Amino acid sequence: MPVLDPTVRHLYVHVPFCPTICPYCDFHVLTRRAGLVEKYLVRVEEEAARLAEEYSVDLDTVYIGGGTPSFLRDAELTALTEGIRRHLGWGRLENTLEINPGTVSAGRAVLWRDLGFDRASVGVQSLDDATLKFLGRQHDARQAREAVTLLVERGFRVSGDLITAVPGQPLEKDIRALVALGVGHVSAYTLTVEPGTEFARRGVTVEEEDERAGFEQTEALLTALGFTRYEVSNYARPGQESRHNLAYWHNRTYLGLGPGAAGHYPLTEAWEPHTSPLTLRRTNPQLHAWLEGARGETQPVDAEEYVTDALFMGLRLRQGVNLADLTRRAGLDVQERYRAAIAANVRRGLLVLEGEQLRATPSGWWLLNRVVTDFLEA
Repeated sequence: MPVLDPTVRHLYVHVPFCPTICPYCDFHVLTRRAGLVEKYLVRVEEEAARLAEEYSVDLDTVYIGGGTPSFLRDAELTALTEGIRRHLGWGRLENTLEINPGTVSAGRAVLWRDLGFDRASVGVQSLDDATLKFLGRQHDARQAREAVTLLVERGFRVSGDLITAVPGQPLEKDIRALVALGVGHVSAYTLTVEPGTEFARRGVTVEEEDERAGFEQTEALLTALGFTRYEVSNYARPGQESRHNLAYWHNRTYLGLGPGAAGHYPLTEAWEPHTSPLTLRRTNPQLHAWLEGARGETQPVDAEEYVTDALFMGLRLRQGVNLADLTRRAGLDVQERYRAAIAANVRRGLLVLEGEQLRATPSGWWLLNRVVTDFLEA
């Protein structure tokens, strides 16, 4: 029988508002218009109250992302956090706010700490002005340096986001400059051109060789500078890993609050399916339908899908996936069920199986979609 924690311990809140839309962005974001933020805040609290009634909630982590949550005015962010606390509580272990460098000031940093945030995820993207201009960012390198420095001085655990494989980007300079500012965590993502974005309309492309070069150079530099690559795109000094994101990578349940937010939920007595899923995944509709009370799409997750989700996410981690733990959670003998897929990828040098621990090799990380396809087709 599966053994899953019935209590939800993680919360993601989506704030869709941005001052401008970056040309590479394909998230659900929009610029603010008169009255929209006010309606959003009312609806968030209504949804938080409903989630509190439907689920057993005891939060370890809260992550407020977007969009640009720090673009909210002080009174708006205060109202958002107070509404969350009123119905769902607050994270015991970690509470993260995504921050745009152009929104940081000494007074706002104090407010954010007073509201209960202890971790700042800062969208630096680059510390080179030409690269920032190409990416359509509204801040410059000076603002980014000053923002990170101020947040570090105010006691935040600071994570800096970088985009790699940008044409003309001085990547080594970017990495060294960011680390020198005192961040304890770096998220480094390859520039991806998604359909429907401004970059796609312009015909911007990223060559695979540039993507791989950025992938390898980032690891070499950050490792030499004292960071551990604990996930494909994430590096941390000891103890600075993102506890919230680790919940995703370990395939735990979490609440998704706000327009476009995805959540992974335990079953409740209200769910009466014809089959017996383990968990539910729900994606909220976008802003206007969400404001009108629409509930979005719900997808039941059976044991096999739970396992392949857990493998896809967990193999992104340096430590990989403990198959005995996954077997216990899913109620499915993972090592026996996927014996052929595991063996084939071990032979190819893409996976390593050590006792009950299955992890990807560096080549396996690069070809992870291929690896997981083998499990899906098993």
